Amino acid sequence: MKKHLFVMLAVMLIFLVGCNQSSGGTSGSNNNELTTDNESEAGTNNNNEKIEITYWYAWGDKIGENNENLVKMFNESQDKIHVTAEYQGSYDDLHAKTQAAFAAGNAPEVTQNEIASVAIFANSGMTEDLTPFVERDDINLDDFIPGLMGNSYVNDKLYALPYLRSTPILYLNSTLLEEAGLDPAGPKTWEEFAEYAKALTVEGERVGMTMPINIWFYEAFVAQSGGQMISEDGQTVAFNSEAGVAPVEFWKQLVNEGLIKIPTGDEAGATAKQDFANGRSAMTFSSTADLSYWLGMAEEQGFELNTTFMPANKTFGVPTGGCNLVMTAGLDPKKQEAAWEFIKWMTAKEQTIYASEFTGYLPSRTSAVNSDEMQKLYQEYPQYEVAVEQLEYARPRPMKDAYPEISKFIQDEITRSIINEDVSPQEALNTAAEKANKLLK
Repeated sequence: MKKHLFVMLAVMLIFLVGCNQSSGGTSGSNNNELTTDNESEAGTNNNNEKIEITYWYAWGDKIGENNENLVKMFNESQDKIHVTAEYQGSYDDLHAKTQAAFAAGNAPEVTQNEIASVAIFANSGMTEDLTPFVERDDINLDDFIPGLMGNSYVNDKLYALPYLRSTPILYLNSTLLEEAGLDPAGPKTWEEFAEYAKALTVEGERVGMTMPINIWFYEAFVAQSGGQMISEDGQTVAFNSEAGVAPVEFWKQLVNEGLIKIPTGDEAGATAKQDFANGRSAMTFSSTADLSYWLGMAEEQGFELNTTFMPANKTFGVPTGGCNLVMTAGLDPKKQEAAWEFIKWMTAKEQTIYASEFTGYLPSRTSAVNSDEMQKLYQEYPQYEVAVEQLEYARPRPMKDAYPEISKFIQDEITRSIINEDVSPQEALNTAAEKANKLLK
């Protein structure tokens, strides 16, 4: 009996020791720590040893492909961090989901902020000040194009780095322009734009442009008229000034003359896209981010595509757009370091070049613009360089916490004026301004 008991105890002891060794329980390592160069190859290649972080992004199609491709490239470039990329819909969808996830304690470590929303997230304590990381790693912020940095700072602290950035530009169906006897280089002023729209309109068949009521486009037209959306002190709105009323008066005139079409509702943007693709409109305003899509569509539909600046009124002018990368607040040190390494890599010169070539988004670094790769692309496809040249006239978007809601007031009132002959642009914008000023105060 004693002999049998001794054998059983010995077997159990061997089994327990074996289990402990196979589970790594005696290694003394922390699975959340970044691996070091001195660790064994087996240790650094073990997925359990990697820091796991999540990255949320907006938009699909080519933009989504770009995000997924870059994340895959980052994961393959090193063996310390693994990033999982997750698509969240539009910017509005992404922001709402990020806010909800942060409140629930399961926010992604890295996410995108549409540039007008950078301050909202920073002021609410949801994103991390990146200044210490930038200073520690001696990141050359001067290499980022100055016109793209305006929406990165909040209260003199750096909360975001430019990533997929854009401006609106004018896309032209050069084939239709040439058939109408127009210069395929496109209109340079509002007056010329109206002349082009008239020459390109064929009753019952085509209009000069199909254009949704879009706050981004409106901001551009206000800038072109020498105006501002918000007063310098940020206490009141400024869009109901003469410079803010002029764009709506211009649009309403063109609509009444049948030269442009302004669809309304949730499908307005899709309608504008379809009309341009199918030749039912000859011009469209759209983001530089759509360039690779439109080049492919033009080839598929059999027409020549050109791009140019948005036309000037008193001056040229456009807002910048797109998104910056941010780190969510409250991460433990290991996750913070992993998130920062990912942000630093995604906004570096090489990745900036890749994203710009793949999508049409602006290269956010001067070194990227001047690179052999981008210069070769501009020679082959000059449509890509238009947005870079237009940056001379670019400005940041307003970053007041109330601005997303103010934008909705503006769009709703502009729409009311366009579809209702009895509502003047001044009256509509005064109504929007009254509502907006209550929020600002």
